[in-house]
Amino acid sequence: MSIRDNTFTIILLGCALGALFGLGIALVILENPWRRPRSVEARVAPYVKQGKARGALGFLDHGRRVHPVIDTNLGPFLVRARAFAARTFGSQREIEKRLALAGGRLNYRDFRVQQLTWAIIAFVASAALGMGLFALGRAPLIALLAFVVIATVTAPLMRDYLLTSAITSRKQAMAREFPTVADLLALAISAGEGPIAAMERVARTSRGELSRELAIAVFEIRAGSTLEDALMNLGTRSPLDSVSRFAETIAVALERGTPLADVMRAQAQDARELSKRTLMESAGRREVYMLMPVVFLLMPLVIVFAVFPGITALQVGL
Repeated sequence: MSIRDNTFTIILLGCALGALFGLGIALVILENPWRRPRSVEARVAPYVKQGKARGALGFLDHGRRVHPVIDTNLGPFLVRARAFAARTFGSQREIEKRLALAGGRLNYRDFRVQQLTWAIIAFVASAALGMGLFALGRAPLIALLAFVVIATVTAPLMRDYLLTSAITSRKQAMAREFPTVADLLALAISAGEGPIAAMERVARTSRGELSRELAIAVFEIRAGSTLEDALMNLGTRSPLDSVSRFAETIAVALERGTPLADVMRAQAQDARELSKRTLMESAGRREVYMLMPVVFLLMPLVIVFAVFPGITALQVGL
């Protein structure tokens, strides 16, 4: 085959590829869903009150409603991704409960977006590091691929671990605040204030996680909720069992008509006893922790200092 025939074949191939590319561009422009007439539902939707999708993924729900082509193409993928995330990193109900125990500053969607962001950053960083090491010949390809996969999977798990740490820190903060808050509530109610006014006063005059929860409960009552429901919600949001029991006890006392001042004083006394017991348990654990360097560090050194001279003397004598 001559050079002229090769040139003609290349020209024909280029024309065919250009025609296919132009046809694809024309189909995309002609079948673009954003150029189609809007349906009646899409035109009426902005004037009808609907629940607005919150969170960083709200634009996906909006796009799926307005443009069916997005729902058709991305819908199955999003469903499978959500099921995989629920199996690997916890279901939506579990995550929402843990977020509420951590203070409720994030919703479920924002938390998932943060996990996805962490995974993407870990993937990019580990892939860049792996390519650099592979280019220098410092590590085999299989090990680098395993490193990238492990880093990508570990990053969202680390975000989940930080959520668990936030719950633990909030629980410890509430445990420190609970006796004081219980005493203030008992004092305010014994002085003649109502339970709502006492909660509002304590929330206004004190600072902390428990005071913040009292402020949220007062806000719910002002918004139309009953005092019993607000207290039950407070117990549900609290990661501390003693606070949950405290809220449930007050709610039951209100339902049965029990004198609230006596109940509050008893609850405050129980809170003080619980604080003392928790302090004693913590001191006992710290005592065990203090023995660990003595047993594993100081005692071996003492034994070495006591035995080594004798062993040296025996070796010299022999």
